[in-house]
Amino acid sequence: MLPRLIAACCLLALTVTIHAAGLAAVLRRHSGSLLQLDTRFWPMTWLLVRVAWVLILLHLVEIAVWALFYRWRHCLPDLESSFYFSGVTYTTVGYGDLVLPKDWRLLGPVEGLTGILMCGLSTGYFFAIVSKVFAAKTGGKRD
Repeated sequence: MLPRLIAACCLLALTVTIHAAGLAAVLRRHSGSLLQLDTRFWPMTWLLVRVAWVLILLHLVEIAVWALFYRWRHCLPDLESSFYFSGVTYTTVGYGDLVLPKDWRLLGPVEGLTGILMCGLSTGYFFAIVSKVFAAKTGGKRD
């Protein structure tokens, strides 16, 4: 059981590292444009669409890391099943039509919790951008 727990901790750490690096890259890329923000509808919408694309891409990379691990350890029959299982587990959809072998079943809940945390981080990042837009639009004034 301990080796499985160590594997889960390593996957969690790798997932958080990927997410942190991705968010840092997006922040670096958009930090200048956020200071001189165009708050008109289309420029703002385009910014949010681009940020959403990057965030979804980050999540897909993280899902792939878990899927490749499952395939490497022969937890699931093929690569497609591994990606499918990882996706429904990471997003906490959890259909239950595929399950990990008994030896590895502890990784499922850990991946689900990791997915919740990473989605929360993405939501917080998105909220920060929208808050920045709102502050720019209102001139930083509060009601």
